Amino acid sequence: MLLGLILLITTLAACLLITHPPVWFPVAITGPAHAFDGQFTWTLWVTGILFIAAQLLLAGIILRRRAANSVPAPSSSGVRASLLAAAAMIAVEVALAAHGSSPLSHATAKNPEIIEVYAHQFAWNFRYPGPDGVFGRVKTEFIADAAGNPVGIDPSDSRGNDDVVVSTLRIPAGRPVRLMLHSRDVIHDFFVRELRTKQDIVPGMEIPLDVLADRPGQYEIACAELCGLAHNQMHGVLLVMPAEDYDQWKLKH
Repeated sequence: MLLGLILLITTLAACLLITHPPVWFPVAITGPAHAFDGQFTWTLWVTGILFIAAQLLLAGIILRRRAANSVPAPSSSGVRASLLAAAAMIAVEVALAAHGSSPLSHATAKNPEIIEVYAHQFAWNFRYPGPDGVFGRVKTEFIADAAGNPVGIDPSDSRGNDDVVVSTLRIPAGRPVRLMLHSRDVIHDFFVRELRTKQDIVPGMEIPLDVLADRPGQYEIACAELCGLAHNQMHGVLLVMPAEDYDQWKLKH
């Protein structure tokens, strides 16, 4: 009897969680992020309904058997019912997984604006090409944080003279942007909650990440990979600007 009541209370709590959910995520600012949230909602409702139905059925069986004070004998029909229920649950989970695979993969943007992202213990730097639209050459031996060259721009390459290196990532709202991710020491991870995206950054590799943000605002960039003793202090700022304001900012730099 007690077990049946516990199941009923648990089921009631699950109903409240589904019908009056908490704020699961911060605001989404890209199309794939909205799709992610939609998939999460679908999964919550489908699995929640199945969970509630299963718990009500189990509680009913327990209470009925307790009231009758009898233990049912095993039967082949009961085994078949259990196998059918398990197969149905597996089919539902596979269908949800298949449905969720498409929103999370999106086509590569055409003609995106290229911005380089450099991660190191324990900070972020971002490089934009100057008016010539070309990035200058970088070399490890020229990296000097104290001298204002955290990405290692080669001073002998004139193409890098107008490159802009900043500590705040600015991107235009409504335009495709391709972030080229680099690490100069250990594995880091570029994570912005509002993008619903995490991307590892591996030393020696240049990893592209396409972003199309649709909501201007200021958002936190965090490193989501344990990268050293000050990992928790490795924060940056993503500033999504109206396209006109972004163009004005680039002209001034």
